[in-house]
Amino acid sequence: MVSPISHATQSSQSEAQPVAARQPAAQAKSQPTADPADTVKLSSAQLIQQEAVETPVQPPHEASAGDSQARNLLAREAAAKAKG
Repeated sequence: MVSPISHATQSSQSEAQPVAARQPAAQAKSQPTADPADTVKLSSAQLIQQEAVETPVQPPHEASAGDSQARNLLAREAAAKAKG
C-alpha cells in the first residue's frame, strides 16, 4: 500500500547533527580492533621455501600429525629407496 507524504521537509537525525559531531564516530569505527584469534598466514613462496629447508626429522613428525604433503614426501622417498 502507498501512503501519502504528510511532511515533505523532514530532516533525519544525521542531518540535524553538525559535521564535526559526526566525524569522531566515523573515525572510531575505522580503527581496527585486535582480535585474539589472529593467525599468521604464509605466502606460497614462503611455504615452498620452508618445505625445502626442513630437516629430515620434520616430515615424519608432520606426517604423523596428519600433514598430507609430508606423507606424500615420505611415500616418494620410500619408493625411490625401493627402486634404488
